[in-house]
Amino acid sequence: MGKLKYYPPRILEDAFVLDEFSCAQPSLDDWLKKRARKNNKTGASRVYAVTCGPRNVVAYYSLSAGSVSHSISPGRIKRNMPEPIPIAVLGRLVVDSSHAGKGLGAGMLKDALLRSQRIAEQMGIRALLCHAIDNAAMEFYKYHGFIESPIEPRTMMMPLA
Repeated sequence: MGKLKYYPPRILEDAFVLDEFSCAQPSLDDWLKKRARKNNKTGASRVYAVTCGPRNVVAYYSLSAGSVSHSISPGRIKRNMPEPIPIAVLGRLVVDSSHAGKGLGAGMLKDALLRSQRIAEQMGIRALLCHAIDNAAMEFYKYHGFIESPIEPRTMMMPLA
């Protein structure tokens, strides 16, 4: 079998194939298949997908705008910020189980951070926030420099400015 060709993250397109996507969390599979395209169309979030070949989705994440209270933010995030603090929200960073362990998660996280930093240069966004779905996800985000909320379990933030 030849080397797999992964295409970098790009906006989820109608032509992308979602039916075969499967990860360890059925709710994340369902969200991709039932909600992701609608979220893109309504502007609720932007969904970015990595494909294997030109159309088969093997990983995805979403970005949206949001805000967070000072009460759940680490000191480094809330210092000198208004209430609420403007943020970008990283949602559902997920890799298909058959493509796990190939660096796609770290690559997508880097892509999400770079996109968020570019947006933060144009408008006020203090941090990238994510909600880790489980302990393994929490450790992944910690490894990549995210800071835990002092009072909200599994809420993680990365300063952008």
